[in-house]
Amino acid sequence: MKVAVIGGGSSYTPELINGFLARIDSFPLTELWLMDILPERLEVVGTFARRMVAAQGAPFRVHLTTDQRTAVQDADYVTTQLRVGGMGARREDEYLGRRHGLIGQETTGVGGMAKALRTIPVILNIAADMRAWANPGALLVNFTNPAGLVTEALARYAPDVPAVGVCNAPITTQINILNAVNKEQHTAITLERTQLKTLGLNHLTWHRGFTIDGEDIWPRVIEMMVKQLRDTPQPLWAPELIASLHMIPNYYLQYFYNTGQKLAEQEKWPPSRAEQVMAIEEKLFAHYAEPDRSEPPAGLMERGGAYYSTVATQLLNAHYNDLQEAHVVNVRHGGAVPGWPEEWVLEMPCIVGQEGIMPIATEPLPPACLGLLNAVKQYEILTVEAAVHGNRQAAYQALLAHPLGPDASQVTAVLDDLLTTHQAYLSQFWA
Repeated sequence: MKVAVIGGGSSYTPELINGFLARIDSFPLTELWLMDILPERLEVVGTFARRMVAAQGAPFRVHLTTDQRTAVQDADYVTTQLRVGGMGARREDEYLGRRHGLIGQETTGVGGMAKALRTIPVILNIAADMRAWANPGALLVNFTNPAGLVTEALARYAPDVPAVGVCNAPITTQINILNAVNKEQHTAITLERTQLKTLGLNHLTWHRGFTIDGEDIWPRVIEMMVKQLRDTPQPLWAPELIASLHMIPNYYLQYFYNTGQKLAEQEKWPPSRAEQVMAIEEKLFAHYAEPDRSEPPAGLMERGGAYYSTVATQLLNAHYNDLQEAHVVNVRHGGAVPGWPEEWVLEMPCIVGQEGIMPIATEPLPPACLGLLNAVKQYEILTVEAAVHGNRQAAYQALLAHPLGPDASQVTAVLDDLLTTHQAYLSQFWA
């Protein structure tokens, strides 16, 4: 079996290697191809990956390449974890928002839009290579942010290539809730016995159910959450918000619910998050280059993306072995949410097996959430059109539609700044 990782020079790759090694008995990987356009990073990460695999008896071979077609050819699975423009472009996204008095963040607002405009054409090119060179039915597993928006583009412009978007936020929430339950009840319930019920868009979801062995204990979870927030001096959420919604918002909803606070925080930059990650990655790559190292350093957790290996490799394992497991992923819902447009890509629980990724039918979100979700979905659809066609009018309207976008009088200035800042990666707008 062949798996290709596009963006194989990422600092995340060693965690992915651990995930494959942990599942080698059930997921018989033979060839892992790491592809990256930056040979220096690829060499450091790839050489370390080979040492990791060798230390575990070399159950599969690790190949390195800078050629995308070579990586994709005859692949059974292709995962994407790339960043167009590197961490420098992420820093530009953050400061783009800040200098216009807007949220500066890599996955939402003007920064998330800039990242999507750079990324979508690259991911669609990968899908085209898969169509031509990968094994029939090969699955594209996208971890590249903004994951939901990228998957929306794949669903609209590469519908014949099986694809799914993954994020570590749902499993992180699932584990945190489970840890709280185990602590309160003095139990040792395992993750496999639980399921998180959530719905929305990537980084814009509301968690609204948690089951253990099929029994929903959500009222108890909400009770615990409200009590914890009331006992915390500066809580992440107002207790009244959780009590009223009877749901737990995704962490990224802070940018919408606590916009003033997030704007005040970014006025304290530097360092922005991108600048923090640059410093973390410098240390990580120094560790990866140590000739005697065969295990990921402890500092990898500082990078973010906790449980990435669990999410990505267990999804592949469930698909290959037809496990019929429930995973929270990004897919076209196809009518699983009554009354919502069937073509929308949503982040929601799905059953994963050899037949594909099948959304689990669920009820829509309440009005207090639906208005925000609908506005952001329209922004996503417009951003996809802008990215694919280099359509400035669609880009203008996307900024206008986004709840965190600029005032109408400032949209042109922000868009011009965005396109000029990232001109090297946005040729579709400059032809």
